[in-house]
Amino acid sequence: MRVTIAEVARRARVSKTTVSRVLNNKADVDAATAVRVREVIAATGYIPSAGAVGLARGVTRTVGMLVPGVTWPWMGEVLQGVADVLEAKGYGLLLSTANRGADSLDGFSRRVSAKAFDGLLLVEPPDAVRHLRVLYDSGLPVVMIDDRGRRPAFPSVGTDNRRGGAAAARHLLDTGRTRLATVTGPHGFGCTSDRLNGFHDVVREAGLTLDPRLIIEGDFTSESGEAAILQLLATGPAFDAVFAHNDLTAAGVLAGLRKAGRAVPDDVAVVGFDDIPLAAHTQPPLTTIHQPLREMGETAARQLLAQLAGAPPPEAPVIVPTSLVVRESTRAPRTAG
Repeated sequence: MRVTIAEVARRARVSKTTVSRVLNNKADVDAATAVRVREVIAATGYIPSAGAVGLARGVTRTVGMLVPGVTWPWMGEVLQGVADVLEAKGYGLLLSTANRGADSLDGFSRRVSAKAFDGLLLVEPPDAVRHLRVLYDSGLPVVMIDDRGRRPAFPSVGTDNRRGGAAAARHLLDTGRTRLATVTGPHGFGCTSDRLNGFHDVVREAGLTLDPRLIIEGDFTSESGEAAILQLLATGPAFDAVFAHNDLTAAGVLAGLRKAGRAVPDDVAVVGFDDIPLAAHTQPPLTTIHQPLREMGETAARQLLAQLAGAPPPEAPVIVPTSLVVRESTRAPRTAG
């Protein structure tokens, strides 16, 4: 059965008149009520008729955001950056996740059909690029945050992964390390190749080579970091430093080294990537590449609002620089005597 305005009103605990006022973007509906009504509209797939709403596409002053999940360790910083900008400009935020795969994307599509938001921010869910490209081509303003190096055909805000990898290598070489191991992210991610290539560039410039036996693919989890380091210790050549492609992986590397009786940083130095809050509280505290997560969220939100105001999207991805944060996990090794 087709969802009616009466059903939307019942679920949102408001009158049909209030639903109509929200659909027509009247200013006399408080923000919390308007957001609740729009959430019900999105969840039910209610499509307002031309007679009920005198517009082909309304202005909701709401921005949608599609993310893989909210439990990613750096997602909170990105969301806070987005929220800070939107709240300051009087916009609401309607958050969707892709936790349930196709079912989640179907629900998200209903929100698009219900015109529950004016534009979309997204952290790319797996296997969704084609679907999102269709939305963008149909006229929905879209800005991607952290495009994983794929450079999609719509605007994006990312970080300089290659320079971050280079900074990690340069720092390890400066502390006297020469036998460098790497636990990468998943092979298909652009950020993985960018971080590894930047790392390799600096090692090569120093006249050294990366031993392929010391490069192990991980999946950005602490479990993969621990498993990789135990594998290296059991089967690989000797190493005195590890570059992990994110901080969770680095935390697993630290756990594996601890389990094997290797001292950090005296025996092995460790560098991560992201600078999530965990990095300052590992044992020892983790040297890492700071990814400006909140700034990325802020930049993406400003870019989307500019598009909604009529500005053309930038022709190239916006890149926010990384920086090295030095902590105890990479202190120069002690010398005898």
